[in-house]
Amino acid sequence: MLDQPIVMLDFETTGLSPLQGDRITEVAALRIVGGQVVERYVSLINCRVRIPSFITGLTGITQAMVDDAPPVERVVPELLDFIGGDTLAAHNASFDDKFLRAEAARLALTPGYTSLVCSLKLSRRVFPALGSYKLGQLSGSLGIRFRSAAHRAEADAEVAAQVLIHIGQHLRAAYGIGRVDAALLVAVNKLAAAKVPQFLQKQSQQ
Repeated sequence: MLDQPIVMLDFETTGLSPLQGDRITEVAALRIVGGQVVERYVSLINCRVRIPSFITGLTGITQAMVDDAPPVERVVPELLDFIGGDTLAAHNASFDDKFLRAEAARLALTPGYTSLVCSLKLSRRVFPALGSYKLGQLSGSLGIRFRSAAHRAEADAEVAAQVLIHIGQHLRAAYGIGRVDAALLVAVNKLAAAKVPQFLQKQSQQ
């Protein structure tokens, strides 16, 4: 299951857009190998910015917590080293990818990953009848529980990783696909939902 390493990433941030000055406040990156989380990198991050009160209300991350956290100049290089060249995944991956690339660019660094998998898009294509694909509702529909509070990076990354593992198990069970790897997941991400079943059936015959 998930035969090649995939790193599931989740950021907590001060807002929705790095182009509008929003910054990262916490990161969790979990490496999935063979259907298991085998390694993780988790840290609060000090970007020397003000934490909006509504973000504290949502996440529980306070100004004091980030003021005492490791600086972004240390965390981002460590994070990029952790990810390396493995495929990166996230729930609503474009959000986390744009923040990571923005923070890397501030430090004149280039991420090493070349493939990006979105567990939200995958869920829409593989489980098209579900009512919601927000992580909390989606995980509940799939029988996956949060072990700690949602809207903290490690808890969200853990659940998103389990969603990705569940998708891989489903593809094997429902379609008889022997090898579920990053290339297959990226290909499914790019398809229209209506074309996914036929594509997966062809994959099972290869």
